[in-house]
Amino acid sequence: MSDRDTIQIMIKGVVEHSAEEEIKTKLDKVKKENRPLRVKLGLDPSAPDIHLGHAVVLRKLRQLQEQGHTAIIIIGDFTGMIGDPTGKSKTRKPLTKDEVLVNARTYEKQIFRILVKEQTEIHFNSSWLNKLTFSDVITLASKCTVARMLERDDFTKRFTKHEPIAVHEFFYPLMQAYDSVAIEADVELGGTDQIFNILMGRNIQKDYSQDPQITLFMPLLEGVDGVEKMSKSLGNYIGIDEDANIMFEKIMKIPDGLILKYFNLCTDMHPNEVETIRNRLAGGENPRDIKIELAREIVSLYHSHEETASAENYFRSAFQQGRLPDDAPVIAISPDVCENVQNTLLEELMIAGKYTSKSELRRLFSQGAVSINNEKVFDVKTISLSTGNNIIKIGKGRFFLVVLAKDDR
Repeated sequence: MSDRDTIQIMIKGVVEHSAEEEIKTKLDKVKKENRPLRVKLGLDPSAPDIHLGHAVVLRKLRQLQEQGHTAIIIIGDFTGMIGDPTGKSKTRKPLTKDEVLVNARTYEKQIFRILVKEQTEIHFNSSWLNKLTFSDVITLASKCTVARMLERDDFTKRFTKHEPIAVHEFFYPLMQAYDSVAIEADVELGGTDQIFNILMGRNIQKDYSQDPQITLFMPLLEGVDGVEKMSKSLGNYIGIDEDANIMFEKIMKIPDGLILKYFNLCTDMHPNEVETIRNRLAGGENPRDIKIELAREIVSLYHSHEETASAENYFRSAFQQGRLPDDAPVIAISPDVCENVQNTLLEELMIAGKYTSKSELRRLFSQGAVSINNEKVFDVKTISLSTGNNIIKIGKGRFFLVVLAKDDR
């Protein structure tokens, strides 16, 4: 693969990066030394459940592994005991060593769903930071001025508002930077919220007589709401461990304006293929059809071909064609209750669908969210069921098969 092609793949989806000439110089250097690039990624041990937002940098690492390079994962067990203050308005609660180790084990299980194990090194930064003497720490601290630290947006805001900043918080970016020295990183990946810390790594490497690392900054990924950064706490996330059907459905819910961004950040498609998709969208092709391709592409990265095909079929059946999915709950209603069928149906739907109350269901009816046999029903009092099978759809994709037994009396 040519250097041009390598650089093209390296900067695909990247929002900011080192100059291409510097990247080419780094590639030439490692070729002469007959070794792969050492590509560093630091992981925050406070949030071990990986979703597509976290996977953006991991997918970039995998793309570089496909070119023969080595991923260096740094588990910040030592820095985690301080807590990265990035973006925080107050001092962050540090983690205990046991908490960090539990989270690290969860990380290891999940990252190898993306990374190639044989081309991955995992290090705990306590293995070198614990060994620094106080003299070493003073030397490290001398590499950066207080004025430089206060250039960080979060520190500046807190300083301006006269909010406390503990001295030990200044050591977080210094220690993250020293990680690059310890592993002799050639490249460091990170989100745009890590720009200050990663650039600090370049500066510190120079101070320790190492060539500065290349920097690649990935944009933050919006969740399925299309507004907020993907976050489990906001409920707008797509987890890499989620069922294939759920993943497919969630991806189909993203706004059309995010289709290209998801192709760039959440798939391993070549930049030229993504450009073809851009042209198809610009040419007026239905975004929904292209979104199905996107969902198929992403789900297949985390599930088998068979599971992906099944998820697509499920979506097309349940959500596009309005047919009943195979796993829809079945509710049987006896003819004995026909005089009170509306109340009985509400009770059964509440149980089968795990709704909080019949009032919640009545509200869904009044909002036009319920259809029976493809006809919207706005008032539960007007519910009419046919003898035999009835398909009830609530919201965008909750289906129930209601069987009304024939009255043979």
